[in-house]
Amino acid sequence: MTWTLDGGARKRPPEGGRLTGDAIPGEVMCLLYGRPMASQAPSRVIAYIDGFNLYYGLKSKGWRRYLWLDLEQLIASLLRPYQELSGVKYCTARISAPPASVQRQTTYIEALAATGVRIIEGKFQPRDGRCLRCGHTWATFEEKQTDVNLAVEMMRDAHLDLFDTAMLVSGDSDLAPAVAAVQQLYPGKAVVVASPPGRRSDVLNSVASAAFSIGRAKIANAQFAQVVMSTTGHQLRRPLKWT
Repeated sequence: MTWTLDGGARKRPPEGGRLTGDAIPGEVMCLLYGRPMASQAPSRVIAYIDGFNLYYGLKSKGWRRYLWLDLEQLIASLLRPYQELSGVKYCTARISAPPASVQRQTTYIEALAATGVRIIEGKFQPRDGRCLRCGHTWATFEEKQTDVNLAVEMMRDAHLDLFDTAMLVSGDSDLAPAVAAVQQLYPGKAVVVASPPGRRSDVLNSVASAAFSIGRAKIANAQFAQVVMSTTGHQLRRPLKWT
């Protein structure tokens, strides 16, 4: 038996029951997750977004104009007909410089919050950078806690039975143990990896129930309006650098 993907290619699921590709049809998803096609109960999906992994993936493709991304709309466009979106969680850390970048990030986070996306913040930790050639040192920062926060949220939600499927938007292989643990401890639940542009991880995909890459069309069609109203009633305008 073969399966037809949304892009038109025909593939057979590899041994082990996992299917990877650009998109996954509903019939395959049902078989992968053990949900009968005739089931009346919708499958609950929570999305977990690795904010910096997605951001740098878009930048690596030269897609700065797509950074004003409506994550709730994007995830909704990736769901199958029998699925319903129960929540979107965005894990990131606040940068401290330069000021223009800080303002763009703040504006974007406020726009996400206005649509109901839950923001989960890590932090940047100072450390010394060092040139291996000349020995010169300088002060820099590294992102901390984002992957841990994401893993904890996914595991906690699985324990509380808040989802049937977790959709992980990341290409960070460090998350592979958490993905494997969720499925081992909660066999009735699935973790699907939706790789950001330019951030595919074979290690991460290999432990997921299913995996696919988010295409450019999905990203381009899930942009916020030029102006978004914040939760406090003020206007949030798309940063000029992202136009």
